[in-house]
Amino acid sequence: MEQRRLGIAVWIKNTKAARQLRRYGNVHYVSRRLRYVSMYVDSEQIDEIMAKIRKLDFVTRIERSHRHEIPIEYKNSKPDKAKEFDYKLEEQRLELEQSENKQAIIH
Repeated sequence: MEQRRLGIAVWIKNTKAARQLRRYGNVHYVSRRLRYVSMYVDSEQIDEIMAKIRKLDFVTRIERSHRHEIPIEYKNSKPDKAKEFDYKLEEQRLELEQSENKQAIIH
């Protein structure tokens, strides 16, 4: 069974110190310009790990990711009328070709 992982962003003073964060979770990305680390942590231990990371002297700020809270399935989305028309034309064209192919095979 897969563990559920949650993302956290850790702002650091020095990017060389980012290597030390590997022991707390999976480091996904290190931004040298903005000096932050994006990493994934086990959801069951996230509070403990965030407390440990906060105590490190090279950490300036730490935040949880809210990406898991964003819905990815949308309801009541309105279809695009132009695309709908294009799909209908394409379906009609395919039906016409199929009927022509059937007639060619029969004759």
